[in-house]
Amino acid sequence: MTGGLILLIVLALLALFGVFIFNQLVQLKHNVGKAWANIDILLKQRHDELPKLVETCKQYMQFEQATLEKVMQARSQVASARESRNISALGQAEGALRLGLGNLFAVAEAYPELKTNETFQHLQARISGLENAIADRREFYNESVNVNNVRVEQFPDTLVARLFGFRQFPLLRFASEEKKDVNLKQLFTR
Repeated sequence: MTGGLILLIVLALLALFGVFIFNQLVQLKHNVGKAWANIDILLKQRHDELPKLVETCKQYMQFEQATLEKVMQARSQVASARESRNISALGQAEGALRLGLGNLFAVAEAYPELKTNETFQHLQARISGLENAIADRREFYNESVNVNNVRVEQFPDTLVARLFGFRQFPLLRFASEEKKDVNLKQLFTR
């Protein structure tokens, strides 16, 4: 009788511990989802602002169509990756878009009328602000993913994770092009 009672208590404690781990893993999974949703909102806002910026620039930058087209192509790639929730493709597309925007803003320096245009200044500030917010949210997303991924691999959490299908999530990494400096000399010698 005493042995059966001890076994029952041990099994009850193990079940409670399993429920505790399960609930923590659910919370981590939802934290990753919330972090992604925050990035998604900012990407959508920037996606909506870019055509306005390109249209404003077109009025002044008649000879810079290739720069404008690269921004719009990268915008399309970001939208496609965002909609499909393909984190690795999003990282690559984000790198191309950030590089294109850097080139666009650098080329805009050669157009004094554009630089002083109120709409351009507003859009440039808005997009730059969104870029900073995306970088902050990317850091939060990656931290949430890291915490989730570590817990899914740790023992005994891995037992509960495998039993209930919890998985790891990919980190959001931007392409190496984003880390390069913009070649200003090349931009101004066209």
